Amino acid sequence: MKKRKTEIKRWLLAATTILAFALIKIFGYFLPIDLPKQVQDFITLSLGVIIEALPFVMLGLFFSIIVRLWLPHDWLLKYLPKQPFLRRALISLLGVFMPVCECGNVPLARGLLAKGLTPAESLTFLLAAPILNPVTIITTQQAFSDDNTVLIARILGGFLIANLIGWIYSSTRQDAMLRPEFIAICKEKKDNSNRLVEALNFFKHETRSMMPALVIGAMVAGLIQVVVPRETILLLGNSPAWSVLVMAVLAFVVSICSSVDAFFALAFRGSFTSGSLVSFLTFGPMIDVKMLSLMRTTYRRIILLQVSLLVFLMSMLIGLVVNYVF
Repeated sequence: MKKRKTEIKRWLLAATTILAFALIKIFGYFLPIDLPKQVQDFITLSLGVIIEALPFVMLGLFFSIIVRLWLPHDWLLKYLPKQPFLRRALISLLGVFMPVCECGNVPLARGLLAKGLTPAESLTFLLAAPILNPVTIITTQQAFSDDNTVLIARILGGFLIANLIGWIYSSTRQDAMLRPEFIAICKEKKDNSNRLVEALNFFKHETRSMMPALVIGAMVAGLIQVVVPRETILLLGNSPAWSVLVMAVLAFVVSICSSVDAFFALAFRGSFTSGSLVSFLTFGPMIDVKMLSLMRTTYRRIILLQVSLLVFLMSMLIGLVVNYVF
């Protein structure tokens, strides 16, 4: 009961924060609100991340409810290959059939975990899906239509990194990767006599977990963007090595959904190397401030730190290969 009250308080605080930010922006158009520029930028950037991510989070929750309550318990496991490498490869390709960005994949992954996917396999899905979903592929091709290297490196890089992470963690004790609270939720007996009521209860519980995480992630991303000068970032753009590092860090900070991040990266094309743009487009959809905050609802902190570091280094390696080889 105490834990539930805490979750409700967090949800109310998140909802109040969103409402306050929205009201400040709305009234700012009609009434002169004399706020410091950095405060205004912080509110605009934070609210932008929330507005961009929220529809995909809701879509992910919708798919998650279908998976958890209407998908037969052994259906997914029955059709997946038994061979580990083929199994992970197929799981990573699930994103092709799900036009949901990384924000919506977290609740969906929680549903797949409840249906029998291992935590290592769920990481493979989470890392690959936002890059391999059709919307991301189409927007990347449109943004870089005259340079197929960026698109190909992004797709192949995302697929390889996701499968490598899944392979690395397949030998880890699986229940040690998850938060105890999430394991307890998975073990709860579901009353399928009234699935609509169960779906509503599940939706309420997941929003209480996801919304505070989304708001916190958005606010951290907004704060970092306000604090770090853009001029400092652009100064290192022409270096084949430093540009890759800078764009990978930028991807982590700005927390743009994968469905539109290619057009954001396009704005840096004249100042940054192709490899750095690939690094941005590979690392950002997999790991960013907002995504980590959402994943924290499911996975243990130490696992997220390890995965973040591994994905960061692999994304940089892909960017360096593009810069020095192609």
